[in-house]
Amino acid sequence: MAVARVACRAQVGLHAPLVQVEVSLASGLPAFCIVGLPATVVKEAKERVRAALLNSRFEFPAGRITVSLAPAELPKEGGRFDLPIALGILLASGQIRAPAPAPAGREAVREFYGELGLNGELKPVHGLLLAAAHARAAGHEIIVPHGNAAEARAVAPQQVRAAGHLLEVCAHLSGAAPLAAGCASARGVSSAPARLDLGDVRGQLHAKRALIIAAAGAHSLLMIGPPGAGKSMLAQRLPGLLPPLSEAEALEVAAVAAASAGGFAAGCFGERPFRAPHHSASVAALVGGGARALPGEVSLAHHGVLFLDALPEFARPALEALREPLESGTVAVSRAALLARYPAAFQLIAAMNPCPCGRLGDPSGLCGCTPAQVRRYRGRLSGPLLDRIDMQVEVPRITAGEFGAAPDTPETTATAAARVARARALQHARQGSCNARLTDAGVGRWCLADEAGARLLEDAMRKFALSGRVRQRLLKVARTIADLAGAPALTAAHIGEALTLRSLDRGAF
Repeated sequence: MAVARVACRAQVGLHAPLVQVEVSLASGLPAFCIVGLPATVVKEAKERVRAALLNSRFEFPAGRITVSLAPAELPKEGGRFDLPIALGILLASGQIRAPAPAPAGREAVREFYGELGLNGELKPVHGLLLAAAHARAAGHEIIVPHGNAAEARAVAPQQVRAAGHLLEVCAHLSGAAPLAAGCASARGVSSAPARLDLGDVRGQLHAKRALIIAAAGAHSLLMIGPPGAGKSMLAQRLPGLLPPLSEAEALEVAAVAAASAGGFAAGCFGERPFRAPHHSASVAALVGGGARALPGEVSLAHHGVLFLDALPEFARPALEALREPLESGTVAVSRAALLARYPAAFQLIAAMNPCPCGRLGDPSGLCGCTPAQVRRYRGRLSGPLLDRIDMQVEVPRITAGEFGAAPDTPETTATAAARVARARALQHARQGSCNARLTDAGVGRWCLADEAGARLLEDAMRKFALSGRVRQRLLKVARTIADLAGAPALTAAHIGEALTLRSLDRGAF
C-alpha cells in the first residue's frame, strides 16, 4: 500500500484553510473513492483525472484508489482539487518523483490548484486570490493555472508558478523543467484616473457641498429630487473624490471580490468599488447569503460606495437589513452548517424622488400625488433607517439658465479631492479613523461644540424631536465641516450647516 500527500486549500468565507489531499493505492477490485465532504463537482474529478492521466501518457493504477480530503469536516467545493488528486495518484504510484521533504516546522512547501481538462490541460478555477494570500503568509510555493496567474500574483508575486498542462507541473516537481517564478507585481494601489468630473455637473451647489462633506468624513448621504436633477451623476462622481486605497485596504477589497460569485478581476486591484444594485435586489443579494453564504453588495462595496437609486422601491426587509452593517461595518451570514463574517465598511449614497410621480414641489405644478400617497411613499423608509443616514439633501431640478451657463470657477474632482484628502489626513492624525466611524466615546472627545453651538443643537433636538442617534451623527458631520475649513473647534456655524443637511428631519419636504 502506498500513500502520497499533496497540499491545497479550500475556501470558506474569507478564509482558505489548508487541505491535505491524501491518496492511497491498494490491491483489490478497481475502485476510485473520494471522501472528506466533497461536493458533487469534486466527486466528478474522478473521471476528469482518469482521462487526463491517460491522455498525458501516464498509467492509471489498477486496484483500489482512496482519496481523502483532510480535514474531513470541512466542505470542499470546486474543481481546484483536480490537480492535487492527479499528482497524489502519480506520486503514490511512483510515476513521478516525490518533492523534496518540507523543512522542519512546515506542513508543506508547495500548494497545487487547477481543474483538469480531459487532455491534461490546466483550467482556471474560482477564488485563488484568497489561497495565494494564505500561501504567501505561510511561505509556501503555489502552482496555479495560467488563467489564475494574474489574480494570484496580485497578492503573492514571488510565490506563484503558473502552468498550462499537467505535464508541466510534473516536470517542475521532478526538477526537469522548473516553472519560472512570478515577476514582481506592480502593486500600486492608487485609484484609477477619474473618468467623471464633478465640474461637469451644472448647478446643484448645495448637493455638491454635501457630496464633498460625505467624501471627507465617509458619511452616508440621501439625495431627494425629481428625475433628471443629477442625483445619479453626483453619486457616480463620489469615488473620484475619495483618497487612494492603502495596500491593506486593497487586499481586503480583493479578498471579498474573490469570495463572491463574480470573482476578482486582477485589473481592478487597488480601485475603490462602486456598487449600484437594482431596486429588485433581495435581502441575500444586498447583505449576503445563499447556500454557500456568499458576500452581498454591502461587502462588495467594502471601502467603497454602495449607491441605492430609487431607495423607496427596494423591498422593506432588504432596506432594514442595512441597519446593522451601517452601524457595525461588518455582516454575519449564518447558515445551518456555516457562519461567514464579511467586512462591510461601505459608504451609502442613496437617491429618491420626493413623491411617487417625482414632481412634488416642481414649479410646473404637474404633481398629482395626494398627501396620503406621498406619506405612504415616504413611509417605505423606516425611521430607524433614516436615523442612520447622516445627511438628507434636496436636489432640485436645475433651471435653463443654470444648465446653459457654466459657472465661472467650477470645482473639479481634482480640487475637491485635494480638500477631501487634507480633511481625512487630519482625522486620521487626530483619532485614527474617519469621523463617520467615531464611537460615542470618540464623539464625546473630538466633537465638542462651543456654547453657542451646544445651545443651537439642544434647541434643534427639542424643536424637531431628534433622537440621540441623530444628535451623534449631527456632531460627526459638523466635525467634518470644521475639518474641511481647518477649524479646531465646532461652532454654531458648523452645527447649523449640519442641520441644513438633514432635510427630512426638519420637515423641509
